[in-house]
Amino acid sequence: MKSLTFLLFCLNALSLLAQTTISGIVTDSKGNELVGANVYLDGTYDGATSQADGSFAFVTQETGQQTLIVSFLSFETYKQIADVSSFNNITVKLRDDVNSLDTVVISAGTFEAGDNSKVSVLKPLDVVTTASALGDFVGALQTLPGTSTVAEDGRLFVRGGDANETQIFIDGIRVFTPFTPTTNNIPTRGRYSPFLFDGITFSTGGYSAEFGQALSSVLLLNTIEEPDQEKTDIGIMSVGAALGHTEKWEKSSLSVNGSYINLAPYIALFPDRNDWDKPFYGGSGEAVFRRKFNSGMLKLYTAFDAGGFALTQEDINIPEGVYTKLNNNNLYFNGSYRGMLTDTWSVFGGMSYTYAKTDVQFINDEIIDTENSFHAKLKFKRRFSSRFKLNFGTEYFATDFNENYRNPFTEAIDYGFNNNIAAAYTEADVIFSKQLALKAGLRLEYSELFKQFTLSPRISFAYKTGQNSQMSLAYGNFYQNPNSAVLKFNQDLEAENTQHYILNYQLNREGQIFRAEAYYKNYDDLVKYNTEFTMFNSNYTNTGSAYATGLDLFWRDNKSFKNLDYWISYSFLDTERDYQNYPEAATPSFANTHNLSVVGKYWIEDWKSQVGIAYAFATGRSYTDPNLGDFLNQKTKNYNNISLNWAYLITQQKILYVSVNNVLGTQNINGYQYANTPNANGVFDRRALKPAADSFFFIGFFWTISENKTDNQLDNL
Repeated sequence: MKSLTFLLFCLNALSLLAQTTISGIVTDSKGNELVGANVYLDGTYDGATSQADGSFAFVTQETGQQTLIVSFLSFETYKQIADVSSFNNITVKLRDDVNSLDTVVISAGTFEAGDNSKVSVLKPLDVVTTASALGDFVGALQTLPGTSTVAEDGRLFVRGGDANETQIFIDGIRVFTPFTPTTNNIPTRGRYSPFLFDGITFSTGGYSAEFGQALSSVLLLNTIEEPDQEKTDIGIMSVGAALGHTEKWEKSSLSVNGSYINLAPYIALFPDRNDWDKPFYGGSGEAVFRRKFNSGMLKLYTAFDAGGFALTQEDINIPEGVYTKLNNNNLYFNGSYRGMLTDTWSVFGGMSYTYAKTDVQFINDEIIDTENSFHAKLKFKRRFSSRFKLNFGTEYFATDFNENYRNPFTEAIDYGFNNNIAAAYTEADVIFSKQLALKAGLRLEYSELFKQFTLSPRISFAYKTGQNSQMSLAYGNFYQNPNSAVLKFNQDLEAENTQHYILNYQLNREGQIFRAEAYYKNYDDLVKYNTEFTMFNSNYTNTGSAYATGLDLFWRDNKSFKNLDYWISYSFLDTERDYQNYPEAATPSFANTHNLSVVGKYWIEDWKSQVGIAYAFATGRSYTDPNLGDFLNQKTKNYNNISLNWAYLITQQKILYVSVNNVLGTQNINGYQYANTPNANGVFDRRALKPAADSFFFIGFFWTISENKTDNQLDNL
């Protein structure tokens, strides 16, 4: 018995001798003790939890090389591989988890809209539920700060930049002709239905080195990744009809929609200021095919539209008016693949092709424009760690533009250009901590047309100033070749250039967001010419310049009041330009000094309805009164517009929608046209340039047929 007791004592002593004590302290990067951190040896049950002073201790019988793991919420997991005997009285410093939701994000100059965005100022639903937008994504973006109110145009004028300075991309690939062609004093619309997009990024400046050929802004539209079910959408509207369907398989899906618009019945009921020979008509269609693979996704997107109109517009110099007839055909194809090559390498490749033909008859002149454009892109991302990522890529733009001019009194003339641009870029994302992040990039472009290299450095900082707030700084250099109105007549030029300087403050709480952003833009090498319009015999130079500076404010709140979602935007803009045929630097006619937008949407449960209101205010825009002798010497009266909409849920899948743009019928004035010669009293007569109609009414019935019988098109309204 004594021998057995002695044997057990010896075995117990040997086991104690074989045990190793693992101990230490857990702190954050600043040395503050962390309570409740999990500390353990990988693959074992041996471990402990750090105490109030950050200390931990436990014993193990494991020997040799082991992996010690320390984990704690909102911090990166710590791993150390070493001999177990070295894990004694150690200090473990945990670094912030930079993938957490409260990590700082680069926000200078960028508005994001999408369910996957960390900071979203707009939702995809807002594109079609904003009363003043009329179902156009550009109309919704015009309620954001940084945009100017140019009601007769319909495109985006951003921070003192011309509309041609904004470029649009679908799934990262360039759209060359994003707007339908139109004529004087009739606003254009975006070609593409918002129903197929689930994410929007609107950069008003300081954007990534990945994007070029845009002096002021880029708009990124991302198609839906994967539909949740099969469904059919039917729309019957006061201006036409629409039909869409989504088919879904195990690893692929197809969404198609088509629409036909004809304004003839509407114009018959509500005549406007134009003498229509044939009101606007057009048909369009879109399709998105998606195919999932084990490590990536292929998307194929295509869109086409065809339409036209014919009308006679009043002209102070032509008593019988100006006759314009337009027909347009447009085809756009976009294909892209995004996937993972390894755990740390990802790849994106894509291309787009655009065919656009516009036939315009203007009085006795006929002008036929034909454009074939191509964009190819390849980029890679290397993830070295959660704190450092490197992006690099290359792309090629090719545009073949041809214009044919015909007149009964002259011979037909053909002219045009080929504008081909090669580019490469690299960009690094560095997250130093949850409080500090950096994005730095460099873009190199070569224009075959101008035989010119351009180099564009870009850099952005973001610093988290509080739990819900942050500051951002951005600088960027941007180049863009002149547009087709210039290049079709002269190619002996250089790229236009601008520099952006941006300071941003952002406060983001649950259900609320506030942004304040100050900026300065300096332009060089803008194109000037010495005739009223671009012509063959114009003298073209790159001697133009400009500046734009301002302040943008944005507030959105869907928390303070039950069932109410609203946002307020304000912009101040100070800008002057000396470009085109300007005799001197002046505030351009498309710039408003002050812009204010207020949008509200309220859900009324008892009525099963959503009602919306949008108010837009802008100070007057400059114009030239030849009676006073100076250039751009006067301003129009202030712009005011109140729009209303109402969506009524008849049943779960049937909706009646009504909207009225400029419900008060405010007599807004876009500018003035003056007579070419003075009257008998030596005064130049004028007429006001007013919208074709002061108000616009829209009524639609929308029906969704889906598997779950609960989806509806409220998301589309």
